Amino acid sequence: MSSMTIRLTIECHAHRENHPRQIMKSYVMRAIVPLLCFAMLFFSCHEESSPRISSQTIIVLMPWSDNLKPFFDNNIDDMAEAIAEGILADERVVACVATSPQKALFIELRGEGGVCKRDTLHVFSDINFTASSCLVQLLAFVERNATAHHYAMIVGGHGMAWLPTGSMPARSPRRQPETQPMTRWIGGFANDTQIEISTLADGIRLSGLHMDYILFDDCYMSSVEVVYELRDVTDYVVGCPTEIMAYGFPYHHCLRHLKGNVNYLQLCEAFYSFYSQYKIPCGAISVTDCGQLDALAEAARAINSRAEEIGPKGDIQATDGFNPPLFYDLGDTFRHLCTDTILLGIFMKQLEKAVPFKTSTDYYFSSYGGYQKINHFSGLNTSQSSINPVASSWIFTKWYQDTH
Repeated sequence: MSSMTIRLTIECHAHRENHPRQIMKSYVMRAIVPLLCFAMLFFSCHEESSPRISSQTIIVLMPWSDNLKPFFDNNIDDMAEAIAEGILADERVVACVATSPQKALFIELRGEGGVCKRDTLHVFSDINFTASSCLVQLLAFVERNATAHHYAMIVGGHGMAWLPTGSMPARSPRRQPETQPMTRWIGGFANDTQIEISTLADGIRLSGLHMDYILFDDCYMSSVEVVYELRDVTDYVVGCPTEIMAYGFPYHHCLRHLKGNVNYLQLCEAFYSFYSQYKIPCGAISVTDCGQLDALAEAARAINSRAEEIGPKGDIQATDGFNPPLFYDLGDTFRHLCTDTILLGIFMKQLEKAVPFKTSTDYYFSSYGGYQKINHFSGLNTSQSSINPVASSWIFTKWYQDTH
């Protein structure tokens, strides 16, 4: 019994004989005080057993991607290096890393005493990243075990922008030797390990979680077709409109800018600083503000409604090494498509709002075409002007449907 309870009991006994009314009060106090103590104990215990709620949980998703597993391991090591330096305040970093097409480890990276500890929270023995129901299950697990006020997602792997599963373009005859440096692009090489962008969007939407940002550590994912598909499940999309080297994002430099109140400018600067000095000095990064994409689609629709009258002209900046190209710079595409200075001005101004941060080296590297010069860089790619046979399904994207 607490000291307050003892004091109240003594006071009641002191007045019991001379004040009959105090007798009733004494009995009342005897009944109430233990109840109060029990209530205090209950709430104290309940408070101790309540799950920890962090300010933000960063979810690192690394589905099975064939030959990228060593690079994923290096990515985790780089994250651990940054976390060991004490960059996390009230944030948490959890990672679901596939060890085979069906198995994955779910770990938490946390700093403690100048080191980063890796706690295995769960082992998924039968997981299918290509199903939205799996993503719902995974995010529900995150919500239970790493509860936060805000969530963000990093997706590593191979990527091919908006292309449907199995739609792999033919290789360019200019392809470099197999001994050349590797790039990465979402999912694996096999169709049954490739994730549709619509599946990712549905999984996040059905989970009820909203992302502060989705960072794609994959090739070509800064695509207007991709970001438009994801615009209602995340505030920002970070990615590359070209291929990215297999090394991926330099998380030992970038992770500190991805937590809490994200500094997208410094994130882009850190990415550029690393890749401008990398052994293959090529890199392109952009940040898309999804809240600006509906207005961008409206501006694009105004131009596309006159496409037959205006028509495309000249050579457009490609962002890949395919032959013929599959992805083109979005800004340069509309610059060639539209001769109406007013409509073009509206579109380009809105594009700057939609992509507030971007940077690139002078060249990008393609495993399908080697070094490619960047003359125009808007931060997003598109397949609008592509005559590559694989682009035939482009008309089924939400971006096409809402801009034509």
